[in-house]
Amino acid sequence: MKTSIQALVLIACIATLAASCTLSEIGDKTKSGFKKTGSYISEKSQKAYGSTKKALGLNKNSTIDLPPMSVSKQTFGTMPDGKKAYLYSLANANGMKVKVSDYGGTVVSILAPDRDGKFGDVALGFKTLAEYQEKSPYFGCITGRYANRIADGNFTLEGKKYSLAVNNGKNHLHGGVRGFDKRLWDAEVDENDIAVTFTRTSPDGEEGYPGSLACKVTYTLTNDNELRIDYKATTDKPTVLNLTNHTYFNLSGEGAPTILEHELSILSDYFVATDDTNIPTAITPVVGTPMDFRTFHRIGARVEGDYEQLKFGKGYDHTWVIRRNDNGLAHAVTLKDQTSGRVMEIHTDQPGIQFYTGNYLDGTLVGKSGKAYPHRSGLCLETQMFPDSPNHQGEKGWKSCVLNPGETYKHVIVHKFRAE
Repeated sequence: MKTSIQALVLIACIATLAASCTLSEIGDKTKSGFKKTGSYISEKSQKAYGSTKKALGLNKNSTIDLPPMSVSKQTFGTMPDGKKAYLYSLANANGMKVKVSDYGGTVVSILAPDRDGKFGDVALGFKTLAEYQEKSPYFGCITGRYANRIADGNFTLEGKKYSLAVNNGKNHLHGGVRGFDKRLWDAEVDENDIAVTFTRTSPDGEEGYPGSLACKVTYTLTNDNELRIDYKATTDKPTVLNLTNHTYFNLSGEGAPTILEHELSILSDYFVATDDTNIPTAITPVVGTPMDFRTFHRIGARVEGDYEQLKFGKGYDHTWVIRRNDNGLAHAVTLKDQTSGRVMEIHTDQPGIQFYTGNYLDGTLVGKSGKAYPHRSGLCLETQMFPDSPNHQGEKGWKSCVLNPGETYKHVIVHKFRAE
């Protein structure tokens, strides 16, 4: 009798996956398209079920009760104007959970399994909305309109000069004084796809940028333990745009003291060299430098090396040119933590990825677990256009960051978690 019940549970789980879950096919296939290929759904559902058992150390004949897939909502805090901010919890069939707030589209937590099946939060962040408002160094947020730096806060577009806020030394950083990270977004939940979509229209002239920009950002948690982020935007005037996610990761778990023992591989032959204010000067080969991550390197092995670029960035704080064969999703990086066995891959359609080693964390910020975040206790891997691209349009090796009326900006990031 027990065997029959367990079999029915497994069948029900697979049927639920086929009826309501987003599968990790990289592309824009729809649910109806998947339903036409029933064998694909069955295979992927069984794979998700099997991978869960493996992560928990069970053999192929073992049975487990899968938790229900869900999207839930709770109050996160109150904005100065009295509006409520909310926290959305996405949970997949494997027990993985991601929490995202409509304040800044902020990833607040990512619970991912280690090699023993134990879940840990691998994203740095705070317990309360107030802390994000008062002191967040861009933890987990949507950065925009233009992520990274623009030299001297100026750029020229179609013969007109635009001046932006200067909020990082003499340069403009992450959209200005009140960028997308400090805005409350509208939210819509999709329980079938384990997703939440945030929308917002940035008015013409906001933070000095031209054009009314309609933005849509969707966070989806798949049953292959992927956190996928899809960005889309349209404008009514020519403008520049560079959106990304700014999560600080520590695969040992947030609150762990360092990321220097993590191992990193970046599929890149070139990086964007900068001056001492982090403004690009050249696209430079990585060969023969501490910027060469074409094979796995321990992050702490060379970060303090006697190399000018590391001194300028106070560690790693640079963009790597992602190696690719086409305009689709490319595998950009793999990050490993030998202690927990957690592994994170990032795939994207963007030309670059910014690797930042938490060089300005100094122990004064206390995170969700009640532990301080010391120097280099978190790292960022931000897929994006190159820094200062608005001032390098038309130059060899630089992709256009200009969005015109009638065009749609698209950007995809896939964070794939596993353990080994």
